[in-house]
Amino acid sequence: MNKIEETVSLGIEWRQFGAVQRSIGIFMSVRFDKVVEVMATLRAEQGCPWDRKQTHESLKPYLLEETYEVLETIDQRDPRKLQEELGDVLLQVLFHSQIAAESKTFSIEDVLETLATKLIRRHPHVFTLNGEQERVSSSEQVLTQWEEIKRAERAADGKPQSALEGVPKILPALLRAYQIQARAARVGFDWPHNDEGLDQVFGKIQEEIGELRVALAQATAASQTEHQSARENIEAEFGDVLFSLVNLARFLRTNPEDALRRATNRFSDRFHLVEAQAAKAGRKISDMTLAEMDELWAEAKRRLQSPPATPTPQAGDRTP
Repeated sequence: MNKIEETVSLGIEWRQFGAVQRSIGIFMSVRFDKVVEVMATLRAEQGCPWDRKQTHESLKPYLLEETYEVLETIDQRDPRKLQEELGDVLLQVLFHSQIAAESKTFSIEDVLETLATKLIRRHPHVFTLNGEQERVSSSEQVLTQWEEIKRAERAADGKPQSALEGVPKILPALLRAYQIQARAARVGFDWPHNDEGLDQVFGKIQEEIGELRVALAQATAASQTEHQSARENIEAEFGDVLFSLVNLARFLRTNPEDALRRATNRFSDRFHLVEAQAAKAGRKISDMTLAEMDELWAEAKRRLQSPPATPTPQAGDRTP
C-alpha cells in the first residue's frame, strides 16, 4: 500500500480525487516517465560526466539560480519563457531525486506521493477526512488552519512548537524578516491593522531612524579602541531600520523582496539610459558634473516613467 492509499484508508473519500488522481498519476504518464528516464541516463555510467559528478551540495547554487530566473520571468510577464524556466526548476527536483534514488534514500515517486499526502492533509476543508470535512470561508481562515495543522505535525514529530519554526535561515534577509513577522502576527504579536496601527508602524520607523542617528553620532565621537563596537552598533541600528521597513511593507501588503528588486531594476534601466544619453553626446558620465548627471537622470525618469500619474521628476531627484 502506497502513501496515497494509506491516506485514503484513513477515511478520505476517493470520489473527491478526480483532479488529485490526475496529478498523482503524472509520474505514470509517458512524458513524465520520459524526462525521468533522461535524467537517469544522464547519471548512468555511460552518461554525462558533468551530471554524474554532481551532488546535492554542488547543485544548491543552480536551484537558487533557477528559482530567481522564474521570479524574473514572472516580472517580465512572458508565459512562454515562464514555461521554460519552470522546466528548469523541475529539472533540479528530478536531479536531486535521481541522486537520492541512486543511494536508495528516496525516489521521485516518493516525492510526489509525499507532496500529495501533505496537500490532502493540510486541506481538510476540501477533502473529507475520517468522514468529516472542515468548513472555512476565507483565505485568512485557511492560513490559520494551515498553521494549526503544521503545529500538530511538528508536535507529532517531536519538533519545537515555536510560531517562528519552519522559516529557513537561508532565505534572503528581507523575505525571512517578512515571514518571521507574519508568523508572529498570526499569534497576535502585531499592531492592529487599521489607521492607528499604520501610524504606529510609521512611528516605529522614525524611532529606529532616530536611534541610527544617535549611533552615528556616537561613532563619530568614539575613540580608536571603541571604533569596532561603534561600527557594530551602527550595523545593528541600520538592521532595525530595515526590519521596521519590512513591517511597513507587510502592513501595505507589499512583498519587500519584490519591491526592492523592482526598484533596483528601475534604477538600472534609468542608469543605462543615462549612460546612453551621455555617450550620444560624446561624453563619459565620470567626466560630468553632478548637475549634468542630475539633468540626464531627470530626463531618463521622464522617458521611462511608469505609471503616468507619477509626478514629473525634478533635476536632483535620483530616486528609482
